[in-house]
Amino acid sequence: MAAPDITTLTLEDTTSAPIQPETPFSTRNTSEEIPPHRSHDPTNNLKRSDPFQFGSRYLLPTDNPFEFNAWDHVEPSPSDITHFESQVIAQKAAPVSDFDRTRFNTEPAKWWNRFYANNTSNFFKDRKWLQQEFPVLKEVTREGAGRKVLLEIGAGAGNTCFPLLRGNENAELLVYACDFSQKAVDLIRGSEAYDQSRLKAEIWDVASAELPPDLDESSVDAVLMIFIFSALHPTQWKQAVSNIWRLLKPGGEVCFRDYGRGDLAQVRMKKGRWMEENFYIRGDGTRVYFFDREELKDIWSGRLLRSKESCNKTEKGMADPTEPDHPLDTSGKVDEVMPSCPPGVRFEIASLGVDRRLLINRHKKLKMYRCWMQGRFRKPELSGDGSKDLAKA
Repeated sequence: MAAPDITTLTLEDTTSAPIQPETPFSTRNTSEEIPPHRSHDPTNNLKRSDPFQFGSRYLLPTDNPFEFNAWDHVEPSPSDITHFESQVIAQKAAPVSDFDRTRFNTEPAKWWNRFYANNTSNFFKDRKWLQQEFPVLKEVTREGAGRKVLLEIGAGAGNTCFPLLRGNENAELLVYACDFSQKAVDLIRGSEAYDQSRLKAEIWDVASAELPPDLDESSVDAVLMIFIFSALHPTQWKQAVSNIWRLLKPGGEVCFRDYGRGDLAQVRMKKGRWMEENFYIRGDGTRVYFFDREELKDIWSGRLLRSKESCNKTEKGMADPTEPDHPLDTSGKVDEVMPSCPPGVRFEIASLGVDRRLLINRHKKLKMYRCWMQGRFRKPELSGDGSKDLAKA
């Protein structure tokens, strides 16, 4: 198996990232006169910035890694990469059965309904860190911003939409919280905080052929996708990205965060969980994919959504010298990953980074590497002649 390119991935073009996907940020209480700086107080030296700022605890060669529970931006060691590779080889040697592969891929909503039946809103922590990570959320929620529409895809039990609305100062903001799990939508609608004048919870599958109820094309200012894209089968990516493109206004943004290649959750996958390259079934029946940076860049910039002519050439065995090899095609059949090739959907990659965090079990002296992808993908503005400007895409 080729070694995964996880040693060269670095954080770029992103702001400081949260500790873990469901862990909220603390509110920064900074002063314009006191910028964040490294604390040198020997009685309270927590190896982080003061005033507190996320992503500021760096592991230096002179540090004892077991002194704290977590460190920011830590690359896995060569031995850890070797361990990851051996784990994936073992996983592929004992894949999910054909029967279970069909069962889990045929009715994914069924398993998410079961998940939310067993795990209500108390399972996840409120994501209060989103506005710090995604500036567009500050813009749409600021006082006087005017009529704005925010769409959350994969809203779950409301741990994103409710905190956003609690901090919202824009009286004209409307949030659509969509999920393809009926149980998840019921949890949002059943909350005491559910106010239909500001929030609409609807059942919608982002990979379906239809747009969400009551939302037209080019009607949405920002889309939130927090740990949702990984739940889709790779054959569903094209339709999902196309739907989001249709919904967003020119200049609208996708706020994206999901699992990265080599994350602890992937390393720990047991036998009978591997379905396809980097695509697994969890013990509860829900699916998860682990991305790398270049893969996401190709998906959202449109490099994997090539022209019909290019796809036809590839399917006939005529290689297109202008296109890179298809990184997702593990079977030799491009049309299994791209069943059809729509007109170019090319998002500008405003930012796309790798968020790494080293978690420490100090009692057992264990090191655990987390890896997440975080990005902002922007639909190009209309050019002067009314066409979409794809020059930057």
